[in-house]
Amino acid sequence: MHAFEQYQARVTRAATLLGLTDAQVTRLMTPDRVIEKQLSVDLADGHHEFPAYRVQFNNARGPYKGGIRFHPAADLDEVKALAAMMAIKCAVVNIPLGGGKGGVTFDPRTYAKEDVHAVARAWARAFATDIGPDKDVPAPDVYTNSEIMDVMLAEYESVTGTKAPATFTGKSLGAGGLEGRDTATAMGGVYVLEAYLAERGIDHNDMKVAVHGFGNAGATVAMLLYDRGFKIVGIADSKTALISDEGLDPHVFHVAKERGESLIEAARDHVALEIGLPDEVLTMDTDVLVPAALDNVIAPGKGVAEELTAKVVLELANGPTTAEADAILRERKIDVIPDVLANAGGVAVSYLEWKQNQTETHKTREQVNTELKAIMTKAWSEVSQFAKEHNETYRDAAYALAITKILGAQT
Repeated sequence: MHAFEQYQARVTRAATLLGLTDAQVTRLMTPDRVIEKQLSVDLADGHHEFPAYRVQFNNARGPYKGGIRFHPAADLDEVKALAAMMAIKCAVVNIPLGGGKGGVTFDPRTYAKEDVHAVARAWARAFATDIGPDKDVPAPDVYTNSEIMDVMLAEYESVTGTKAPATFTGKSLGAGGLEGRDTATAMGGVYVLEAYLAERGIDHNDMKVAVHGFGNAGATVAMLLYDRGFKIVGIADSKTALISDEGLDPHVFHVAKERGESLIEAARDHVALEIGLPDEVLTMDTDVLVPAALDNVIAPGKGVAEELTAKVVLELANGPTTAEADAILRERKIDVIPDVLANAGGVAVSYLEWKQNQTETHKTREQVNTELKAIMTKAWSEVSQFAKEHNETYRDAAYALAITKILGAQT
């Protein structure tokens, strides 16, 4: 299935559970606006035209909200699916925002910083009338960051002649960003996992964790869990897996990655580690599996859904488990804490930044994490209760709850 088909499959399941009408289902599967433009940009190697997108999916509960990704494989189907999921995600964690997502079909890794900034400014100019603090609030995503948000905000304010820091979130602290945003996705996932374990009376000390993906979210969640007493038995980047039954210290490898080393280079002084292929961590012996990189890594046919041994999957990546694999995991009684809850810490803290920019207040990292914990644990409690009452998976419960809130806001 393509990305949007995965979303449709999940909405269809929830619609059956809720007894929705065809008109309601159609509304949930139809974006409000699909905006396609061509960015005309002069770069160091000449003139370029880059396809650019913004999908505004549903603003019944508040302004559209979602990231902007720069990626050579970015396309409309992917952006539409991610925008739809953002509407669900915001509703799951009870923040008054809707679903949005943007993208540029462009590979920033092959260009100098000045060229990437030129593309960012072109995006802000092209979409200036489509976004705004009360209309649509973009944020960083794949291959964009706080620096890119700062560039886009400056261009947006120049074009519109306004001072509007709440138009973008994920900015640098100097531009109105929020302390704690850099760790929010991982921290939110940790809070939900802790709530899941506490509900079951499970002591997490020495629980084995494998993390697939060692970018910002993956490395951060590995370090946070390690510091809390979990045993990290496997980590993987795009090329290598490092595995240790005795556990490893992810801080060591994060520092190495920050120096520009790959995991395999960082492992050269750690002879006790087993080195393997990245996907080996998906099926290794572990209690908790954290997919934190790619979509569709847990899928039938690959053997992962049939062979993974984890008792619970914490989805920090977007869409790591296909709809078909969900059915297999349900049959195997493996719990999945879904992406629309597990990785919603990022948008939850983006919401806090958006509010801070509008009220001109300032929150410390401790205050941000306290509010984030309250948001995530409340959302978990609602999802868990619904799942128990209806004998449904956590994903189906999350979608059903979110859809109920969205449809309720539209009436």
